[in-house]
Amino acid sequence: MHAINYESPKTIAEAVKLLAAHGEKARPLSGGTDLIIQLRAGTRRPEFVVDVKQIPELHRISFSLQHGLHLGAAVSCIELHENADMRRYYPGLTEAAHLIGSLQIQSRASVGGNLCNGSPAGDATPALIALGAKARVVGPNGERIVPVETFITGPGRTVLQPGELLVEFLIDAPAKHSSDAYLRFIPRNEMDIAVVGVGGALTLDLDDDRVVDARIALGAVGPTPIFAAEASKSLIGKKFDAAAIENAARLATSVATPIDDMRGTAEYRRHIVGVLTSRVLTIAAERARHNEQR
Repeated sequence: MHAINYESPKTIAEAVKLLAAHGEKARPLSGGTDLIIQLRAGTRRPEFVVDVKQIPELHRISFSLQHGLHLGAAVSCIELHENADMRRYYPGLTEAAHLIGSLQIQSRASVGGNLCNGSPAGDATPALIALGAKARVVGPNGERIVPVETFITGPGRTVLQPGELLVEFLIDAPAKHSSDAYLRFIPRNEMDIAVVGVGGALTLDLDDDRVVDARIALGAVGPTPIFAAEASKSLIGKKFDAAAIENAARLATSVATPIDDMRGTAEYRRHIVGVLTSRVLTIAAERARHNEQR
């Protein structure tokens, strides 16, 4: 591993100043479970590593039914999973975080880092997209809000410009009779990268069991995570039944663009997209029916 300069700012302003001063030569470090491996392998060779773990705002989990969720980018997966509000109000995102590596990895890895790594197969990203999450990014020119579905622009690439830092995720509070779910398929029982990942969120009107709102997102079946917009739209206003689920699964499959590799063929992956979409929607709907808040 090549020599690097290490910085540990205590505020967002300090971190942005350091990142902006060194531009493409600098890289933020949150949990480091991806970055340290990349440094050792030589796939990334920054001259400056800016450790953001000491910035309090990046570690907060703040939730209310009035203001929704503010989830700091450096919150570890294990912190998220152990948070009672996260398990109750955002079970799909909590499930996704709990699938990232082993417990030891989860104690370091962060949801923000999982997104910023830019992997099409990251578990947290489809779950965030399903919830309509937005990323608050701060840089030398101020701050901007980026929908998570547009954050990753290609394998290992994101919208972040030199000097910019992902600070937190903004997620609306769940409406009454709404919930989410996440499932992935992997060759092994645990600690593997998704062959396919699917996140989904639903809001139901229980008077006639119709879908008020829906979002479906796919991972590991394209160069970026995919918001399945048409599949999501197809459910809205429809009675939530087997026909609606089958149609949404078919539309989700149609937007998947997987590749053949040693872990699965493109045809197999498209099949799994349909299977997981059906299961995720069924789980989210069952949770939504029991969600009485608001």
